[in-house]
Amino acid sequence: MTEPSLSQQEFIERERYHRNKVRICRIMLLVLLLALWELCASLHMIDAFIFSSPRRIGSCFIKMAADGSIFLHVGVTLWETLVSFFLVVTVGVAAAVALWASRSLSEILEPYLVMLNSLPKSALAPLLIVWLGNNMRTIIVAAVSVAVFGSILTLHTGFMQTDPDKIRLIQSLGGTKKDILLKVLIPSSVPLIISNMKVNVGLCLVGVIIGEFLSAKAGLGYLIIYASQVFTCEYPLTGKTMD
Repeated sequence: MTEPSLSQQEFIERERYHRNKVRICRIMLLVLLLALWELCASLHMIDAFIFSSPRRIGSCFIKMAADGSIFLHVGVTLWETLVSFFLVVTVGVAAAVALWASRSLSEILEPYLVMLNSLPKSALAPLLIVWLGNNMRTIIVAAVSVAVFGSILTLHTGFMQTDPDKIRLIQSLGGTKKDILLKVLIPSSVPLIISNMKVNVGLCLVGVIIGEFLSAKAGLGYLIIYASQVFTCEYPLTGKTMD
């Protein structure tokens, strides 16, 4: 294995320096924002009762970590997010492939998908509670509804933009639609699918929090609603209160 040339070594060093600089600047920016937040709260430039402060948040987190309640709520939200994310990816890819495979199905369902994607999902959450009950299934369905329709539309649009020359090549060699799907469409769409998955993770978390606002006995959304009602760090399961 040959040694990298001088120019290659210089390029590697520049890239390493750039990555380190970006990493350090990110950390410094975060520290600066937290320091300004704490300073403004300490000097009463903002109402610490409403906006809190890093010190108060840290103290509350330590108390909740000591009795383990924070890990319960984080675990519940994480589990619901992962389940909904898996469902969104599976349903999104499968539905997009079905729409790509059938032009008629695509033209029939596209306006309905656009309409469903534009609906305010927070307004649907109370209906989901009536339909499905006050349980974890309702929260997962709410999270899936936030991301799945946009995911289908995005993936379908990307599938339809697959290089037509590659498709013609497969067809000229006697390939079927299955060959086009497995040898051209899916491999060329991997970056799109991964990019879509990155977006869906955040959307699923948002959907889970929305669902927990209305239908939960545990989770981060439940903690947010509980704290907004009592205006203290007195949290369930322990009965402790932060000064």
